[in-house]
Amino acid sequence: MWGGRAGALLRVWGLWPSWVPGRRPLSCNAASQARSNSPRCWKCGGSPGGPMGEDVLFCPQCRALQPPDPTRDYFSLMDCNRSFRVDTTKLQHRYQQLQRLVHPDFFSRRSQTEKDFSEKHSTLVNDAYKTLLAPLSRGLYLSNRKNVLTVREELLNKMTLKKPRKF
Repeated sequence: MWGGRAGALLRVWGLWPSWVPGRRPLSCNAASQARSNSPRCWKCGGSPGGPMGEDVLFCPQCRALQPPDPTRDYFSLMDCNRSFRVDTTKLQHRYQQLQRLVHPDFFSRRSQTEKDFSEKHSTLVNDAYKTLLAPLSRGLYLSNRKNVLTVREELLNKMTLKKPRKF
């Protein structure tokens, strides 16, 4: 009854009934907050912050899609724990949930700005999903996010620091 696109839109618009389990606003926007001290919707000038100060995909006043934050951590975007072990079923569910909200096909009759934001959101969600789904790319992403040298950089450092042998 509350699944699919209708349930997702109810959650985003803040109309999700309190008696339905899983009530939680979807968050994905921080780019507009990074641009100014007081975050404003690009369309209506309203505050896009969620009910509890959380960022949301859509402006609560005009329901316009807000710009994505390309620097957002993939783990927080996909609502996963920041560890190597990831629940792939939960990851897939979150991916589908986000794509039902931001996929460009659903914005064909919207303004060009919202179409562009939709493409950027969708690309970011796709990149996050692909990165976190595969164990190797997930491990590399984790190591890069923790400012740990990658294997390649470590080998290059060892090679340059080694003194050449004299024959």
